[in-house]
Amino acid sequence: MHETDITVVQPERLHDLIKNKLMKAGLPEVHAEETARHLVFADASGIHSHGAVRVDYYAERIAKGGTTLDPKITFEKTGPSTGIVHGDNGMGQYVCDQALNYALEMVEESGLAFVGVSRTGHSGALSYYVKKAAEKGYVALSMCQSDPMVVPFGGSENYFGTNPIAFAVPSEDDTPVVFDMATTVQAWGKILDARSKQKEIPSTWAVDKEGNPTTDPNAVQGLLPIAGPKGYGLMMMVDVLAGSLLGLPFGKSVSSMYDDLTAKRNLGQMYLLIDPARFTDPKEFTKNISKMVKELHEIKPAQGFDQVYYPGELGKIIHDKYMAEGIPVATPILEYLESDTVHFDQYGGKGAFAK
Repeated sequence: MHETDITVVQPERLHDLIKNKLMKAGLPEVHAEETARHLVFADASGIHSHGAVRVDYYAERIAKGGTTLDPKITFEKTGPSTGIVHGDNGMGQYVCDQALNYALEMVEESGLAFVGVSRTGHSGALSYYVKKAAEKGYVALSMCQSDPMVVPFGGSENYFGTNPIAFAVPSEDDTPVVFDMATTVQAWGKILDARSKQKEIPSTWAVDKEGNPTTDPNAVQGLLPIAGPKGYGLMMMVDVLAGSLLGLPFGKSVSSMYDDLTAKRNLGQMYLLIDPARFTDPKEFTKNISKMVKELHEIKPAQGFDQVYYPGELGKIIHDKYMAEGIPVATPILEYLESDTVHFDQYGGKGAFAK
């Protein structure tokens, strides 16, 4: 397998290319602006699985009617600290950013916000949202469901999705600690990214149609849960909190990303925001987070490691570097973004693994 060429692109240019492509597909400017901001953040953080590689798919779904272009987003307050944002199946990044704003208003008022997002599209990297909350001084947790792509522990058929979890907490120096993880060994988007770059994947990520480990990203027919039964349990928890709790489809009934791009996805997401001041002295809290980070850095590294990093720290280091020096993008993706082609009509009607 020959690796695809990479081109380094300045963040501002990548943002404009993504925004313009989504608008050309039919997305309103304010929605395209927020989505482009989100995708650039993902690529700059090294989360290429949720960056520009997604634009072709998003453009095809937008153009074919699977995304509501003018969603009627409403907030239903169900209690002093609880609520549901009804997203009307708008563009996921825009809907979920609006939902975060509602959650931020609630946590400021009550000290706690448990907010579900009902009926939204694919919302991208969860770290984007929790980071914004932590930058305002709140502890943040987010989860979202996804379509069935994972072989449950001990099983041979797909049931749950990659069902990611993200967490962020403020620190003393205004740099939040943020981590974002799929409950699979790797997210589907990582395999999609490997396809775009013509790179092999580790044999521990996924299995082929026979249930055997595979290194070919084009042969993947099932993902594997992280840490076996533990990841399996976590993905069930996510599906309950971000799906069943909102009365949405769950498990193998969650809508396919690629099957029918004219249909709405009806996905769910969840935010839990906590004001540290309701539990402890907030300055002492952030001081202790920074002390924790310092103590982790001071731990003697194991053989083969330069140092111990806090969870998510490598993503921050990559983000700072790429935002200053440029973001690496697979050359075919950049050529598509620069072209007049709205989308390649290559995703609609395909299975969970775009095959």
